[in-house]
Amino acid sequence: MGLWHVFYADWQMECCGMPFSVGDEVSWPLLLLDADDVYGGGWHDQLTKVAGPVEYVGGVRVVREETGLTVALGGDPDAEDEPGPEPRGRTRSVGLLSVERHGASWPQVAGRVRAVQVLSQGYAESPPGSRYWEPVPGERSLRPVEQCPKWFADDAAEQGRRRMESAVVVTLEVPGTDSWLSHAVRTARGIPQQVTEPGAETEGIPAEALTSLLESLSTVRVGRNPGPAGRPRRRA
Repeated sequence: MGLWHVFYADWQMECCGMPFSVGDEVSWPLLLLDADDVYGGGWHDQLTKVAGPVEYVGGVRVVREETGLTVALGGDPDAEDEPGPEPRGRTRSVGLLSVERHGASWPQVAGRVRAVQVLSQGYAESPPGSRYWEPVPGERSLRPVEQCPKWFADDAAEQGRRRMESAVVVTLEVPGTDSWLSHAVRTARGIPQQVTEPGAETEGIPAEALTSLLESLSTVRVGRNPGPAGRPRRRA
């Protein structure tokens, strides 16, 4: 049982998503995004590493991750500045694992929801008075909840600033896989890495205690990251 942080954007849920709760079984198509392109970057705990052979499925590059996860790769493989791995080659990629329900299709990943956190993102009006809002890199927070909302809150603007609930960060437990996060949980629980089968990290721990531990392993860094804002601007 591998544990994976999954980013579920507000617009994906509000458009065609079905709310879910901690403990629910779900099945999602997963896409690995360039983390620097999501709210200007600054991600840390939520990053995912995938490694494995690459193939085309329905015109989409898909990685059959070597521990069992199936995930599509984001980006344009034909872009000059982003050549990407060749089909049937191998890749090692780090990014933000996300739910993607639009465009092409590829195999979905089934698993159990172990934790849910609502992501609040800070925005600044750019330019002032334009009513266009740019995400402020690194200006975000996470709040644990039992259920993913269908609709996300948007605070009133004040002095050119506002905060919006812009996503949830989900911890998904996927059978037959292993991950950085699973490794971190085993370390936190004092479980030996070398002689332990994947999945042992969630055995013998009450659901509430596991959820609390997973929340402690999905945090945001304090302070602002000066990277470029990477989300399309919102207009109020």
